[in-house]
Amino acid sequence: MSARHPIISVTGSSGAGTSTVKKTFEQIFRREGIDAVSIEGDAFHRYNRAEMRAELERRYAENDYTFSHFSYEANELKELERVFREYGESGTGLTRTYVHDAEESEATGVPPGEFTAWTPFPEGSDLLFYEGLHGSVVNDDVDLPALADLKIGVVPVINLEWIQKIHRDRESRGYTTEAVTDVILRRMHAYVHCICPQFTETDINFQRVPMVDTSNPFVARWIPTPDESLIVIRFKNPRGIDFPYLTSMVAGSWMSRANSIVVPGNKLDLAMQLILTPLIERLVTIGRKQRA
Repeated sequence: MSARHPIISVTGSSGAGTSTVKKTFEQIFRREGIDAVSIEGDAFHRYNRAEMRAELERRYAENDYTFSHFSYEANELKELERVFREYGESGTGLTRTYVHDAEESEATGVPPGEFTAWTPFPEGSDLLFYEGLHGSVVNDDVDLPALADLKIGVVPVINLEWIQKIHRDRESRGYTTEAVTDVILRRMHAYVHCICPQFTETDINFQRVPMVDTSNPFVARWIPTPDESLIVIRFKNPRGIDFPYLTSMVAGSWMSRANSIVVPGNKLDLAMQLILTPLIERLVTIGRKQRA
């Protein structure tokens, strides 16, 4: 952690909804005049698309069907740790972009499935914002939570996560349901061993729970809407959280445990704004004073 150059890390798997959460953070940054440097977890994949396909084929030939982008060894986690550490120490660092599709390719001039060149962060930023798969990994090689000042988990119940992934990958990437199901199955080992453990390290988890039947996510015709969902918000350390204020400000909310509050799904943005704004302001205020 660094008082001078704070780091916020948002962790969630594919289909979890981290992109939506990222938009809320961007709204807070814009409204509060905060200059944030953003990096994406995809930038720290070890392989480009062709290399990943070749690595998968090699592992299949060795009867290893557990390797995926969720796996630690498929990502440059030491490099991500180095970026976290360098930013915390000096407010500097490097990042790049993984180009997913033709639209991103047109914007970057880099073919889909490749990475852009590493480029330095802009100078004078208030904080570093990470969003991706591995923002709170602790293993024998890295300890990312020790370097981040605010760690957020985005964790829908798993059937909902699968529904969101299936619909996204079919509509935006042209995959069949069968192809997405194969990816889900291949990722399950790493999901259990590499993704889930991170959510015991996060400071706040936002878990979306549908209030409609999602018992077979592979045939679901629609993604449950916010009006059909509840959000369980868990605080690792509830000390200093004004729960009476939150429940009074968010209609229909209640406390389910001493460290948890439940809010209607359509109140997620409001709840995040109320909870995160003072935490972010505190980090930025301290950082600016330290750098002055």
